[in-house]
Amino acid sequence: MFREKIKVLDCTIRDGGLINNHDFDMRFVREVYKAVSEAGVDYMEIGYKNSKKLFSPKEYGKWKFCEDDDLHKIIEGIESNTKLSVMVDVDRVDVEDVSPAKNSPVKMIRVATYVKDIDKAIYLVNHFADKGYETTVNIMAISKALDNELNECLHQLEKECAAQAVYIVDSYGALYQETTEFLIKKAKDILKSKEVGIHAHNNQQLAFGNTIEAIIHDANYLDATVFGLGRAAGNCPLELLLGFLKNPKFDIRPILDLISNEFIPLREKIEWGYIIPYAITGILDEHPRAAMALRGSDKKENYREFYESLIGADEE
Repeated sequence: MFREKIKVLDCTIRDGGLINNHDFDMRFVREVYKAVSEAGVDYMEIGYKNSKKLFSPKEYGKWKFCEDDDLHKIIEGIESNTKLSVMVDVDRVDVEDVSPAKNSPVKMIRVATYVKDIDKAIYLVNHFADKGYETTVNIMAISKALDNELNECLHQLEKECAAQAVYIVDSYGALYQETTEFLIKKAKDILKSKEVGIHAHNNQQLAFGNTIEAIIHDANYLDATVFGLGRAAGNCPLELLLGFLKNPKFDIRPILDLISNEFIPLREKIEWGYIIPYAITGILDEHPRAAMALRGSDKKENYREFYESLIGADEE
């Protein structure tokens, strides 16, 4: 599967931050950056660039805001070809907080949006592109998008948007291979001037399989996280993806060391990955927030009751 155009983006800290309010310590983030750099990963998404007018720094860690000074501390003294990326959500960023790319350690800004907000996303992407950043659009909750609305969205992106790539995002871990194939082919057919990417969640243990399916149909921007770390069921595991790609520029060994030294201990502190409540929300194509709430309750293992509460079954 060696293909020169393929770019791998590690979003461990950004997606993993959705578990712990983006409160990873500096040492841990530096260890991740060192490892993905040594592994030859193309990009590392280190967090969000969110507005401090909307989110309090007292409630969230550094990676909710990604100040340039903090980013410089992460990369200082580490020789690396891995580019830093941050994500912004439509309506959650102050564009004036984002300095020109020439003054920032960040090289890529990814704009996360729903289909309904694509006009706002295009404005943001074009603004950041004008500031010198590489850019992508990440279409969230793609499994909920109506076909005609997605078609219109993709055509608008092709005509009006400066993004290098457009990501299909399986936010709820609901996609299967057939639907992944359909969506990637649709995007490739419409987006003649842009690459297509895949960001898969692992609710049904299909994140890696769906990423492979996307690769087969010429998606070249691939998201993954170390040991699958990410919100709820997590994401496509980076170590599996690097093993699959067979590209000599990638080296899985630094990632294996990182898992042994940092992520096995982390599993004792926070929970992520495939478990039944997240599987249920994936099967039903629902946001995992209800499953996350269940895992924090005294009914965390009551799977049937949880399933029936989501499908509206009558209580016996």
